[in-house]
Amino acid sequence: MEPFRRILIPTDGSDNAKVAVAKGLELAKMTGAEVTAISVMDAVGLAYAAQSTTMSPIYQLLKDGADSAVGQVRKEGEKLGVPVRTVVKEGNPADEIAKASGNYDLIVMGTLGRTGLAHLLLGSVAEKVVRFASCPVMVVRVPKKTGSE
Repeated sequence: MEPFRRILIPTDGSDNAKVAVAKGLELAKMTGAEVTAISVMDAVGLAYAAQSTTMSPIYQLLKDGADSAVGQVRKEGEKLGVPVRTVVKEGNPADEIAKASGNYDLIVMGTLGRTGLAHLLLGSVAEKVVRFASCPVMVVRVPKKTGSE
């Protein structure tokens, strides 16, 4: 098996993504891999913004959120001595991540672990990426919280 040289870490800045970011950066540090953090501004949110009379502020909020998410990965990478390139795109997150996958040896991403009706209605970005990516995908699930936390 060839070592991982280029790792793609998708992020939306959520706690679930942060767990995957930590794992991806740790792996990159161990293997000497290059890291790219990607955040995709969801087309659904952009479509909503386009219908709004205040499109510019909504778009800017989405853009600021995406920039912040990849910026956080860069900061975490700096702490570990792992350089991180950042990319922000617009579109369907699963599609954009899968399209980008051809340029990477591994994708490390988080998942919400939805089940039942929520999974049926919302689907899973991670599941779609696993299905359509052209490189291996490591899906990092956030540990479930117990009632005592």
